[in-house]
Amino acid sequence: MNNFDKKLAITLLATCVSAGSAQANTITWADTSDVYSMDPHGQAISPTLAFLHHIYEPLVRYNKDLEIEPALATGWEVIRPDLWRFSLREGVTFHNGNSFDADDVVASIKRATHQDSPIRGNLPAVSDVRKVDDNTVEIQLNGSYPLLLNDLTNVYILDKEWMTEHGTLNPVDPTQGDQSYSTTHTNGTGPFVLDTRRPDAETVLTVNDQWWDEAQHNLTRIEFTPIASDATRVSALLSGQIDMMLGVPLQDVSRLENAPGYRVLETSGLRTIMLALNQTPDSLHEGDLDSNPLRDQRVRKALYQSINMELIRDRLMRGKSRNTALPVAPAVPGYDASLDERFPYDPEAAQQLLAEAGYPNGFTVGLDCPNDRYVSDEEICQAIAAMWARVGIETRVNARNSSNHWQVALNGGSDIWMTGWATLPMLDSFSLLSQILSSPHDSYGAWNPGSYHNPEVDSLIEKIAVAQDEQERLAMISQAFELSQADIPMLPLHQQPLIWAANDNIQIPQTPDGKVRLWYTTVE
Repeated sequence: MNNFDKKLAITLLATCVSAGSAQANTITWADTSDVYSMDPHGQAISPTLAFLHHIYEPLVRYNKDLEIEPALATGWEVIRPDLWRFSLREGVTFHNGNSFDADDVVASIKRATHQDSPIRGNLPAVSDVRKVDDNTVEIQLNGSYPLLLNDLTNVYILDKEWMTEHGTLNPVDPTQGDQSYSTTHTNGTGPFVLDTRRPDAETVLTVNDQWWDEAQHNLTRIEFTPIASDATRVSALLSGQIDMMLGVPLQDVSRLENAPGYRVLETSGLRTIMLALNQTPDSLHEGDLDSNPLRDQRVRKALYQSINMELIRDRLMRGKSRNTALPVAPAVPGYDASLDERFPYDPEAAQQLLAEAGYPNGFTVGLDCPNDRYVSDEEICQAIAAMWARVGIETRVNARNSSNHWQVALNGGSDIWMTGWATLPMLDSFSLLSQILSSPHDSYGAWNPGSYHNPEVDSLIEKIAVAQDEQERLAMISQAFELSQADIPMLPLHQQPLIWAANDNIQIPQTPDGKVRLWYTTVE
């Protein structure tokens, strides 16, 4: 019996002997990978940030209808286009009993925008933050910027006194092999408190009875377990070992829909799955070429036209994905349907392009993929490798768990790697433009390790950042997408579906951003 099975057996025994009312308020759920870090400023992984929202809170938040509402800030005003003033909620305490005030907001925003913070790109327009009084802060921008509230929804507030005490005023990035006290410990203001943290095994939260907000849930305990295996996750749900699972395998949807006592939640997701292309090094990491063919647009187009997305959608995704030519979903502001037409699948044209680029016999390249992050991620990479082989490109697929995948990719160690982008927390095309398609500088281009660079696109991004006229802004977004499409800096694949399954006595909202919000969840 492995450790996971032992744990679940103990859980089942405890269920049988525990009081029914207490057990009814416990929810046990599983996802494909673990919470990456307990530090909300030390990583930029969406599922981890979503989990930490149960512990930490921002100044403003999205509700279950994805509308922005007050959280630790009760109100705000625009003093001038580049200066915003926020009134803070009074009477809020951190989990350790310390009072929340302006010093915590200033320290947290400075920490989130620190040069070592992976989420600095979430606040691309912030140049400074200052305390007015204990209950008021001002945020200085580097110009007019209409999306500040959107950005702030994913920037969580930590206790300055606690950070000072434990030497963690600056964030550390686990992808660089760094750890600090805040990597494994927490102190937030949110609806749940960290009880137990065993990386790659279990994270347990208990209810915060001192939460400032009116609870819209009836949970007393949350138990999260990462289960990478699709089959094991499904078995755990059907055997009663867990109450809810994310990442339902496509082949098991019908089975779970027809299983008594369970229900499947499904919606179209915002996340676009793409292949990023590393144009930085002079040669590839795989193979023995002394050049980097990915720097040639003809090679990038050949890779694009060698991928049969219709086959991937029909066979691997069971018809539930949406093929795309754009890196944003239709629901994201800035999406332009006129640009959403893929280059046709054409292996013969791809071979001609490779010959024109000087690679008539192809070359060897590495394709790095997570095996626990996206829907059918490793299977998609294996299918693409087979398609590229038909045009002479030998592809070495390196499948890793998410933490190792990002550690390699974001440090420039991949030739081509799978990534996904849902424009969170901004819910706007500017998120992708500023973080993936912008040349790296200041807080821009934080997720552009492939060194894509187009001065015209960069200029448009700078203008989009300060544009106040919505139609003018959308027109510039379309222009930036059109220019980058011609360059082919990445290979867009599809928008993946969001599919969860749960006991039918669990009521939980499912939103297109894919975030689990258990503070809106009840167990009947």
